Amino acid sequence: MYTDYIGLTSTKVKNVVERELVRRFADSIGDNHPIYIDEETGKQSRFGTNIAPPTFPRVLRSGTIDGLKLPLNGLIHGEQIYHYERPLLIGEEVYCYSKIEDYYEKEGSTGKMGFLKMRRYGEDSNGHLIFTEESITIITETVRRSLNV
Repeated sequence: MYTDYIGLTSTKVKNVVERELVRRFADSIGDNHPIYIDEETGKQSRFGTNIAPPTFPRVLRSGTIDGLKLPLNGLIHGEQIYHYERPLLIGEEVYCYSKIEDYYEKEGSTGKMGFLKMRRYGEDSNGHLIFTEESITIITETVRRSLNV
């Protein structure tokens, strides 16, 4: 179903780690640690500024992969793993892009399920890797039928 997309990569998209967005994100996940939101704590930290929570890259844009169309409803979030070289710093520019790593299918109790494995990358303005995010999206038989595949 999505095997033709394996290896394809999106173009890089510039994002800015904005203080207010980090504050709202921290508030939404219920983690108001001072390192995320208190400017004085950030200045006193080893980073010299505030940082973003570990799952913050979820809100960063990472471009689109030509031709890849996923349904808007019915997908299941299967897994998500982050790896950091260093934290995301408030105010910095981050260039993000995605790559389709794999697609495979398994038979489940309600029919065939597809597993789409994607990896997202975040780099600084010099092209140095900051983080990777690996995710697996599950496409159920019901969703597959709605796509007529």
